Amino acid sequence: MSTVLTGGARPLGDASPGFLDKERIIAPPGFNRWLVPPAALAIHLCIGMAYGFSVFWLPLSKALGIKEAIKCGPEIGFWQELFVTSCDWKVSTLGWMYTLFFVLLGSSAAIWGGWLERAGPRKAGVVSAVCWCGGMLISALGVHLHQFWLMLLGSGVIGGIGLGLGYISPVSTLIKWFPDRRGMATGMAIMGFGGGAMIGSPLAAELMKAFATPTDVGVASTFVVMAAVYFVFMMGGALSYRVPASGWKPEGWTPPAAQTSNAMITQRHVHVKKVWGIPQFWLVWMVLCMNVSAGIGVIGMASPMLQEVFGGALIGIPQKFGELDKAQLAAIAGVAAGFTALLSLFNIGGRFFWASLSDKLGRKLTYVVFFVLGGLLYASVPGSAAAGSKLLFVAAFCVILSMYGGGFATVPAYLADLFGTQMVGAIHGRLLTAWATAGILGPVVVNYMRDYQLGLGIPREQVYNQTMFILVGMLVIGLVCNLLVRPVADKHFMSDAELAEEKRLAHERAAAAELGPGTMTFRGTSPLWVALAWAAVGVPLAWGVYKTVLSVMKFFA
Repeated sequence: MSTVLTGGARPLGDASPGFLDKERIIAPPGFNRWLVPPAALAIHLCIGMAYGFSVFWLPLSKALGIKEAIKCGPEIGFWQELFVTSCDWKVSTLGWMYTLFFVLLGSSAAIWGGWLERAGPRKAGVVSAVCWCGGMLISALGVHLHQFWLMLLGSGVIGGIGLGLGYISPVSTLIKWFPDRRGMATGMAIMGFGGGAMIGSPLAAELMKAFATPTDVGVASTFVVMAAVYFVFMMGGALSYRVPASGWKPEGWTPPAAQTSNAMITQRHVHVKKVWGIPQFWLVWMVLCMNVSAGIGVIGMASPMLQEVFGGALIGIPQKFGELDKAQLAAIAGVAAGFTALLSLFNIGGRFFWASLSDKLGRKLTYVVFFVLGGLLYASVPGSAAAGSKLLFVAAFCVILSMYGGGFATVPAYLADLFGTQMVGAIHGRLLTAWATAGILGPVVVNYMRDYQLGLGIPREQVYNQTMFILVGMLVIGLVCNLLVRPVADKHFMSDAELAEEKRLAHERAAAAELGPGTMTFRGTSPLWVALAWAAVGVPLAWGVYKTVLSVMKFFA
């Protein structure tokens, strides 16, 4: 019996790889690489509902009162709200789940990114599905029992872990399948995360409407149904993942020679354990953090900002926001909802557009565009608001949000350029701690500056002016950090022997896996199969875009 160990797990030859193991999903010759992006999209479109969870806040704030919220007394603070059953939760309390999503996304991706590289995308995708969908079921129980701590534990903590693993599960795989188009490949998948709310939010609204009764707002049942639907899609995506065999490359593609290629694109590989001590990692960390902080703060306040800046002008009357009656406020809220939907379209489109463009421009130059153009657009907002130009105001934020999404989609390819592809998924996971930080920093700056300006007596239409210049400052910091990025020093890369050992741990059982029982080979995959895979994710996405366009039309009506 062989005593050679594979990654410290099982003796080679003692047993065939498990169904979820990475060795089991190494693609055979003839596998069509265009089957992998739909698998990634199937997971990202589901976990992307994290962006749309705010659709539940208002119904949950009336979970007991149904028509009107039963307000808690002044003696009930945040900790008491975790367990209270006699009064409704405040929207501000429910918003903590949103914060937990992105804190846990970043931290879980950082903690388990290395494990993901060894375990492979199938196992990570399955764990993500169990956590995300299981978390929604626990949240459903929390709504039923009116226990907010169960919701935080379910969707916030357990679901947040699922978010992190699901988000980074396809990154390394896609980059290895598309070495010729790294930006485009990651842009396709991460576009799905931005698009998840476009599908999930209207779906949730329809389900809550169907399940609502005189004694129930319908949220718990909606969580259960969505968890079941998402589980099917996410498992389908996870089980469809395939990784390329060691040494595979696209037909007809020749890797650029090291001496003639872009100096910013390495042909070598950095081990994930070393990245904390490499200056370039922290520079890119700041690049992502500043880009996301500026954008995420705007996303959270987009609707109230438009309403407060333009007031009655949104519906063709001269009154300012504070002079409007209840019916007029409802009318401009509908217009603002269309604005928010329009931003989501640019957020999603920007993920694919900018990431694909970065294959031509290079990652560093693409981020220079983000920071320079973004800074100019933020600086222009106070002027367009003062001039009453809705067109310039909206156009600025549409482009800004496209670059916000583009920053997410471009950074995995940036990391692959700098640190190599062998462990890029794990390195990307650690970098996502920048997102967790930005998820707190951006909203805090925008929200607290707004409250501070209002406290000074500044009119509502002007309270965002100073904030815009603070966001410009963030982008300047990001620009400086990006300009400081240089190729990684040779001392940080794995030696040939270290790289060979990593590849041995990852692929040693490949031959046995391809011939193992139950392995799906998909040799000579037909175009029809590829078309069906894309339809499975494309049809829901098209429905989400359609519903979003309907909302956008309210803005232009």
